[in-house]
Amino acid sequence: MNRLVDRFLRYVKIDTQSDPYSETVPSTLKQKDLSNLLVKELKEIGVDGFIDEKGYVYAHLKNNTGKDVKPIGFVAHVDTSPDAPGANVNPKIIKKYDGSDIKLNENITMNSLNSPALKRVIGEDIIVTDGNTLLGADDKAGVAEIMELVNVIVEKKLKHGDIFICFTPDEEIGRGADHFNHEFFKADFAYTLDGSEVGEIEYENFNAASASLTFIGKSIHPGSAKLQMINSMHLAIEFHQMLPVFLNPAYTDEYEGFNHLSEINGEVEKTTANYIIRNHSKEKFNEQKETFKEIANYLNKKYGYNAVELKITDSYYNMYDVIKDHMYIVELAEEAIRNNDIEPISRPIRGGTDGARLTFDGLPCPNLGTGGYNFHGRMEFASINQMEKALDIALEIVKIVSEK
Repeated sequence: MNRLVDRFLRYVKIDTQSDPYSETVPSTLKQKDLSNLLVKELKEIGVDGFIDEKGYVYAHLKNNTGKDVKPIGFVAHVDTSPDAPGANVNPKIIKKYDGSDIKLNENITMNSLNSPALKRVIGEDIIVTDGNTLLGADDKAGVAEIMELVNVIVEKKLKHGDIFICFTPDEEIGRGADHFNHEFFKADFAYTLDGSEVGEIEYENFNAASASLTFIGKSIHPGSAKLQMINSMHLAIEFHQMLPVFLNPAYTDEYEGFNHLSEINGEVEKTTANYIIRNHSKEKFNEQKETFKEIANYLNKKYGYNAVELKITDSYYNMYDVIKDHMYIVELAEEAIRNNDIEPISRPIRGGTDGARLTFDGLPCPNLGTGGYNFHGRMEFASINQMEKALDIALEIVKIVSEK
């Protein structure tokens, strides 16, 4: 088994799910199990990596070219999504996948119908789950690739400029850049290795916000409720039905935004609901947020009291608004991808990465594909061939920068 794959399999077996309801940093202490391992492995490679009190891992490979070249960075996140079970991951390798059905367990079978991405990896060696958990390729594929990048550079004594490395916690719950140490990470620009198909270079993402709603009802015994009861769950339903139908994420793709009801809990007297609001267009994004406010105001006037409490919090913005003035970073990645006999792919990210936040904090940071697919679910898988190519692309980026 090659070293990159060995790393990846070692990392995915460590449970690192983040918790959106936790107020600690990191949100789960178990993320540090992987982070501490990464520090140990960095030191074994010969690099002085360290972990800070917030759970961020950092390392710096000093310029050895003898000339002034741009300092660059690579970023990935250690946490996995809370959307599917993440403990006791049992990865399985399928050699030279032939396009046939893959039986993960008695209840789950993957095929090209329920997992169209399988068509992209026919003939490749892939890693799947046993159907009981997610795999964790998001983003342990990126973590493994960056760790192996460091190992290869040191082992082969490759020429390079200053290279900064960071592994963040809590990216999956939108907090990955909250405590990023810009004072240490002195790169001119960086890349997150957090995408899917190898060859992707992503520099457009959603503008994102979260909407938290509390619906306050008036409870009374249903036997004497006529003209008196106001059921908070009915208020939540009424609110939801007033949102634009075709902004349901089930009806959107590419550059289309959405309003996604991610959670709802309630009883007669009180119901809470959480939405995520997304759009690539800043104008349409603001219109969606305004719609939420207008519906809440309408319902409060209709019922004559503060029946709906709404809080909207912006999460991140479309990095293209910044990257468009630094397109040389994209062009550099495209050159590295083409040098590896792959045609670059640029698609709008229907989500976000640490890179979006970092970009707006002054560190332009597009996203590169890692070879992982079907993120956040039990049918997640990774292509070994594409992971190896992702590593080659990162090495090529380092080479191109060192020769400028």
